[in-house]
Amino acid sequence: MKNQELSSVYIPREVEQKWYSFWLEKGYFRPALSASKNHYCIVIPPPNVTGSLHIGHALNNTLQDILVRYRRMRGDRTLWVFGTDHAGIATQNVVERELAKEGLSREELGREKFVRQVWQWKASSGATITNQLKLLGSSCDWNRERFTMDDGLSRAVRRAFIQLYREGLIYRGNYIINWCPRCHTALSDLEVEHEELQGHLYHIKYPLIEVDGYLTVATTRPETMLGDTAVAVHPEDERYQTLIGRKVWLPVAEREIPIIADSFVDPKFGSGAVKVTPAHDPYDFEVGQRHGLPHVVVIAQDGSMTGEAGKYAGQDRFACRRNLLQELQERGFLERIEPYWHAVGHCYRCKTIIEPLVSLQWFLRTKELARPAIEAVRDGRIKLIPKFWENTYFDWMEKIRDWCISRQIWWGHRIPIWYCESCKAEIPAGDQPPACPYCQSTNLRPEQDVLDTWFSSALWPFSTLGWPDWEEPKLREFYPTSTLVTSFDILFFWVARMIMMGLKFMGDVPFREVYLHALVRDEYGKKMSKSKGNIVDPLGVMDVYGTDAFRFTLTALTAQGRDIRLSEQRIQGYRNFMNKIWNAGRLVLANLDGYQELPNEELELNLADKWILIRLEEVISKSGRVLENYNFSALALGLYSFFWHEFCDWYLELVKRR
Repeated sequence: MKNQELSSVYIPREVEQKWYSFWLEKGYFRPALSASKNHYCIVIPPPNVTGSLHIGHALNNTLQDILVRYRRMRGDRTLWVFGTDHAGIATQNVVERELAKEGLSREELGREKFVRQVWQWKASSGATITNQLKLLGSSCDWNRERFTMDDGLSRAVRRAFIQLYREGLIYRGNYIINWCPRCHTALSDLEVEHEELQGHLYHIKYPLIEVDGYLTVATTRPETMLGDTAVAVHPEDERYQTLIGRKVWLPVAEREIPIIADSFVDPKFGSGAVKVTPAHDPYDFEVGQRHGLPHVVVIAQDGSMTGEAGKYAGQDRFACRRNLLQELQERGFLERIEPYWHAVGHCYRCKTIIEPLVSLQWFLRTKELARPAIEAVRDGRIKLIPKFWENTYFDWMEKIRDWCISRQIWWGHRIPIWYCESCKAEIPAGDQPPACPYCQSTNLRPEQDVLDTWFSSALWPFSTLGWPDWEEPKLREFYPTSTLVTSFDILFFWVARMIMMGLKFMGDVPFREVYLHALVRDEYGKKMSKSKGNIVDPLGVMDVYGTDAFRFTLTALTAQGRDIRLSEQRIQGYRNFMNKIWNAGRLVLANLDGYQELPNEELELNLADKWILIRLEEVISKSGRVLENYNFSALALGLYSFFWHEFCDWYLELVKRR
């Protein structure tokens, strides 16, 4: 064999780009024709089309890539499905900001032109995350890239909605929802991020009617008192037995409201008497339904006070709070103010404090869908790894509430419902019907709302494989998929919903195992954030230390149930390991002059040769076992120890003279 030499200096970028281009050119990432009966499929958690590679993406895709490459090496017919999510709210916000730079708004453009503008943005900027995942070395089948709003997935979304609607699982009704005054849309409970903030607890006097005295109620949101329609006490609270059924005078709003008894009241909170505002609190909404209380809406969708707020109409909700407190103080109704820590809900996209509002929305009944999804995990058809996540899953699924699936934005899957203006019928249809099927009127108007982004994502494991076309070969060959790798924080956003939808539409689970990885934190265990300045930029790290060193570091630090503490020093340490591999390769290749490959039976192995071959087989076997159990840290550290300490420190030293 001709003498082979490697460069004396290891330059990661040159090596990594060379071999990644070679793999792409040879088509090695496509499912190969294989004699193996084993099929292995992973669907990628679709990154947002607005996204740029962050540390979470890097970890998640590194782990998926390890699993996929391992299965290919075993000879399995392997498919790693790539695609991106249209990210309704996030993408609309991005494009609106771009328009604002030109002095335009989406309202000025109108819906049709605005949506066209978003598609243009997607065509020019939407491939950023795709190219960055290629830099990470991800071995997806890039020829089968999907998008949650491509033609096939859009057809799947319409099909799923219409079937659920016709079965009575989707309905439209007035209910209290989470509203973002900035994004001007409803949010599901899961899209609200609760942040623990120090606020205040305001104790306000409500004068009793027909008897002397007053009830003191405590609230963190005094501006909502203008919409109070009752005061509630616990039915067994001895302090208030004689007052149940009487009335109090609502300060500032100047109206009488009843005192009611309801077991939801915590007698230990404040005075044990609480204000009830059915239009602006989810728990109060349920109390209002039980007691037939009216809804007085005092906060509008833009966060300003409505006409029902009287003199405070038109003021911002927080300005109203300040001014109202001043009036309560001046009129002697404000008893005291005390510091109070409480969880405040924020929009997960724009971080605006959300406002609970009663609104006409579309909902999916989830209790019926949740039951078989619970059983699928309970009977082992789906395994959650680490196993302790099962209790969290069961707890949430057993208490699941109906899912608000409508959004008041323009970018997304438009809800496939048409309204007949003549007979007021709701008509489910993928395309506009020629006429109303009930009265034959052609006076039809489309629903304006779009579906929650997570609705289309819930169909991802089978829609990306060709559903609802049952004859699609990929669907029959690769569903159910094998493994899902994702972050634990979208267990309910995404994983649970995919399980429900997979069982509903495919009659089988969408995947067999779910590996839920932890978060990547800084070296001190703190959550990474731009404001703290402790973000690790994967692209910058890969540029300095190389992709292999970065990926190996993440793998070595990934232990089940434990957050990853990442530091630049650790990455630098594994860069040294990459250099070790390179230099070992140089040593071996530099000594291949005149080497001729011999049949196994003619090989003359000495004791060192036999030892290293036995150890190699043992390491291969152990690596397979630990990887099957998703023990990524043990995999990396085992390979590191074998290559550095046994192969390099011992074997290469022993054979140098040969």
